[in-house]
Amino acid sequence: MTSRYGATRDDIASAIDTLGQPRYRVDQVHNGMWQQRLPIESLTSLPKALRAALEAEFPLALTPILERRSSDEHTTKWLWQAAGGDQIETVLMRSPNRATVCVSSQAGCAMGCTFCATGQAGFDRHLDVGEIVEQVLRAQHATEARVSNVVFMGMGEPLANLDAVEPAIERLHRDLGLSARKITVSTVGVVPGIERLREFPLPVTLAVSLHAPDDALRDSLVPLNRRYPISDVLDAARAYVEAKGRRVTFEYACIEGTNDHLHLADALAGRLGGFPGGAHVNLIPLNSTAAFGGTASAGARLGEFAERLTSRGITATVRRNRGADIDAACGQLRMRAANVPAVRESSP
Repeated sequence: MTSRYGATRDDIASAIDTLGQPRYRVDQVHNGMWQQRLPIESLTSLPKALRAALEAEFPLALTPILERRSSDEHTTKWLWQAAGGDQIETVLMRSPNRATVCVSSQAGCAMGCTFCATGQAGFDRHLDVGEIVEQVLRAQHATEARVSNVVFMGMGEPLANLDAVEPAIERLHRDLGLSARKITVSTVGVVPGIERLREFPLPVTLAVSLHAPDDALRDSLVPLNRRYPISDVLDAARAYVEAKGRRVTFEYACIEGTNDHLHLADALAGRLGGFPGGAHVNLIPLNSTAAFGGTASAGARLGEFAERLTSRGITATVRRNRGADIDAACGQLRMRAANVPAVRESSP
């Protein structure tokens, strides 16, 4: 059975024909779901019986297990149950100027990054197109703000699931109307995936999770580095910039006493100096997990690290962790709430 947001316009048209409805209903359904971004039950231009029939014909793929909202009301995180009982996470982040949805592309992750909650839990399966796209629409239904940005930075390695990620991006661009430049795909350094994404017609933004400036340190944090060392990752990222004309962002999770020494900032600047389009490093305080002994770098050290990069000509920002009170970081809510019964919950 085709899930609701895996269904194409042709699937909707076929269902409308089978239900004996006039063809103009296809436009009403498609426009209501995608341009108006409404759930089927809210499409009041349709007869109630037709809405019920379409809901049955195209069921939702994700069942909510937990919904948590940060104390400042700016961040909402969902833990969903997908087909087969697999659990995935989605985060909605609101600010005065935008609403961003962070989506998962896999249930679990096979990359095994030592400090990541999702990597510690292992890999279950790839998500399909409908499961990926549904995360965006379900988040949209929960806010009056119009979702303008989507980041593939949730559970999983997006470039290991491009057979679903690329068509999901196409649907978000074509049907939901999102600018490709407002869609970011993050990778820990899957070089063949970066090369394939370079051939993808839409100029999405690429983010590379680097976390270290040298192979010895990165090997200890990101096991994939043994297969695709930093020089290969950066070469692929340069080729992406040259093909797309889009600046690459480098993510750097800062771990106290591990990768936040100032001489490593100098080494990172040396790696990224002269990067086409200019390099942007996003410094992220580590989200601690019980299975990894490291802790987040102190705010003062983050500032010093950013200043050292800036002094060497590298644009650097420090990400403010949002939703810490609701386990908003990738994999944390699933790890803490695995196999709990479905319930809605708000943080105090």
